[in-house]
Amino acid sequence: MRHPLERIVAVDWSGRVDAAGQRRHIWAGVWTGGKVTLEGGRTREELIAWLMDLARETPRMVVGIDCCFSFPAWFLAEHGCRTVFDFWRHVAAGQGERWLARECEEVKRDERFWGKPHKRPAQFCGEGLHRSMRLTDMDNKFAPHLVATDPERAAKVRGITPKSPFQIGGSGSVGTGSLRAMPFLLRLREAGFRVWPFESAALAAKRPQPLLVEMYTRLLTGAVAKSNPVARSAYLAAKRKTDTNYAGISRGVLAKALGSEDAFDALVCAMEMVRWQGEFGRLRATKDVALKLEGITWRPGVQGH
Repeated sequence: MRHPLERIVAVDWSGRVDAAGQRRHIWAGVWTGGKVTLEGGRTREELIAWLMDLARETPRMVVGIDCCFSFPAWFLAEHGCRTVFDFWRHVAAGQGERWLARECEEVKRDERFWGKPHKRPAQFCGEGLHRSMRLTDMDNKFAPHLVATDPERAAKVRGITPKSPFQIGGSGSVGTGSLRAMPFLLRLREAGFRVWPFESAALAAKRPQPLLVEMYTRLLTGAVAKSNPVARSAYLAAKRKTDTNYAGISRGVLAKALGSEDAFDALVCAMEMVRWQGEFGRLRATKDVALKLEGITWRPGVQGH
């Protein structure tokens, strides 16, 4: 990439309804020309407005958000969506909240969306499990061949339980946050952000545009008991010894990461993005028909198909 990145932001997202919960759980790890900060205390609305302000200031910026950018291709087709952006508009028009309703008086609840108090539907169990996942979800979490071909990534993936965007309740559910993210993703794109892998990066263009990528925090942090402050402390101490990018992080930032699992995720993901920052400018739009609808979770070394 001819021009260096000016800023990297990793957002640990939240699908919580209440503003207080959003302010508590949404964190952003920010790297700006070598300086690292941790930002919290914003609602989803406030975070998106802030990201737009940052993009105007530093357009050579990459933002990673911890949510699914789409659903399986067959589901988009079922709703007549020819592009992921059509799907985002469909969700933003109110369909997303209808899917999230535990009981809906207006229309019958779509039983494919599951989670406490509703069990996983039979059609998504056993041999049908793959239908509830996108290709990128299967690739990231069901890849035994990685032990031989990419042991570092295999170590990070080990023990990760696959999650479906159709899961909207219970431990580890990703559907709620994803559906509540899509209207905001649409707003960022309308504000000039490029969205990979649906679009190619334009970070080195004469008029650069900020880049938005989907990320998965567990895939970037690897195995660590993130809910345990002692484990977080040991993880960060080890990183400071082995990764030069951590050496200049202030005590104040480290204290925030030690005090919050969400802040910890945001910091570690931001530093992984910094470590691999040279890859972002080379990201190109996928040509794969399914991935054009489903998207790809960014991880080091992935380029799409």
